[in-house]
Amino acid sequence: MSAALDNHRTLVQALLKQLRDRDPAARLIETHISSVILAGERAWKLKKPVDFGFLDFTDLNRRIHFCHEELRLNRALGGGLYLEVAEIRGTPEAPHFDGTGDLIEAAVVMRRFPDGAQLDEVLTREGLPLARMDELAERITAFHAAAPVVAMDSALGEPATVHVPMAQNFEQIEPLLDPADSARHEQLERLRLWTEAAYARLGDTLAARKRNGFVRELHGDMHLGNMARVDGNIVIFDAIEFNDSFRWIDAMSELAFLLMDLEDRQLPAHACRLLNRYLERTGDYAGLELLRFYQAYRAMVRAKVALLGVAFGGTPEQVAEARARYARYADLAETYTRTGSPRLLITHGFSGSGKSHAALILAESAGLIRIRSDIERQRLFPERGEDTLFTGRYAPQATEQTYARLLKLAEDLIKSGFGVILDATYLKADPRQAARALTERLHVPFNILSMHCPEALLRQRLLARAKAGGDPSEATLDVLHAQLQGAEPLGDEEKRVALPMRCDAPAEGQIAELMAIFHTT
Repeated sequence: MSAALDNHRTLVQALLKQLRDRDPAARLIETHISSVILAGERAWKLKKPVDFGFLDFTDLNRRIHFCHEELRLNRALGGGLYLEVAEIRGTPEAPHFDGTGDLIEAAVVMRRFPDGAQLDEVLTREGLPLARMDELAERITAFHAAAPVVAMDSALGEPATVHVPMAQNFEQIEPLLDPADSARHEQLERLRLWTEAAYARLGDTLAARKRNGFVRELHGDMHLGNMARVDGNIVIFDAIEFNDSFRWIDAMSELAFLLMDLEDRQLPAHACRLLNRYLERTGDYAGLELLRFYQAYRAMVRAKVALLGVAFGGTPEQVAEARARYARYADLAETYTRTGSPRLLITHGFSGSGKSHAALILAESAGLIRIRSDIERQRLFPERGEDTLFTGRYAPQATEQTYARLLKLAEDLIKSGFGVILDATYLKADPRQAARALTERLHVPFNILSMHCPEALLRQRLLARAKAGGDPSEATLDVLHAQLQGAEPLGDEEKRVALPMRCDAPAEGQIAELMAIFHTT
């Protein structure tokens, strides 16, 4: 291993020297598994001859094979970054690309993106607008929908296969920890025991996810460090090619990695925005039962990677930094093992009163799952016919089914430890009472986010919305008229749990004041 790594370092330095003849600013970036040379408008990525158990690059033919796999896998999301696989011939001391001579290595050739374009660097330098999470969710949703589904007779995606890398993770971390740090060893054992218990409890759910087509050939390593802003768009690169079980995974496992990364970077509102947009697009609310299980695992993957960076040595400063990163991820993993703070809120107000906007801000502030009646109605009744005020999607029976679906989704999520806000008009007393009865049965807090808006402003907003288009709500002035005629006001008991909001004042400031409620109930 040492001789192979020495040859790799010799080869990389020789290539770097040659490329500096073309570009004096050429430089080298190294990870625990790769060496990447940046020169001019290109990047050459070479795989290190290492074996970490979960990957084995010690054989030249395997490295060449995985270069081609990396090229194939990353063309789906890479936005034209991945160009070709280049052969390296000659000797480690005198290598050259392609041509004649002994084949000694291969490199993935990429289009180089500008320095500082990686999203983790963009975040550090200028922050990330929340709206970027909508764009990112759209990219991920489309990628997941188009990804190949695992064969039912494959071992990939089976519960036991999901469990193997989780168990290996703990085995591989243990010898990398400081032997004198008993607290970290004890924490690792707590995390291992929780993972084993969660795996036993979730086994049937894991099996059902595969049967239902959620295990697909995905990216496998989706976090901000593997994303870049190129030509104004987000590209996602560096998909896992070296281990099938890391790539053929549940879509919720993939999403969990990115959500964990955002939360590690102190961006819980971004994580919530991304999650809610993804769920709206996919309808995969059932997958949330597995979310924290996968987030804990993903945090420990990053913890392990931190230690692997100094597995073959490093300066005292590098070792200290690696252990600090490990501690940060391990502590985050432990937060996912704790029960959440389930609660239920419903919105209340006429179409055009700003319910959805207020519900989204509140969801992002309090870490809630927002479920929109407009979206779920369309999911239940995808074929749009001659829908009128009281027919088709909007027939009384369809409305009853929509509200029943909202309650069933809320119940399942609350039982999984999530707080939920149901975004619907809730102008009738019976659906409101059904929601309150659910919280009484489940023993969780209940509130009503009640919107107050002048009728003239409601009409103005609905006309503007219809003109702009693109909103899931199909409410018209006729719908508003019927709502105004048939609305049943909040009763005294409901007013006691209501959180009133005015639609003619900025929602953000009002939500900030309402957040105090969440610290006292």
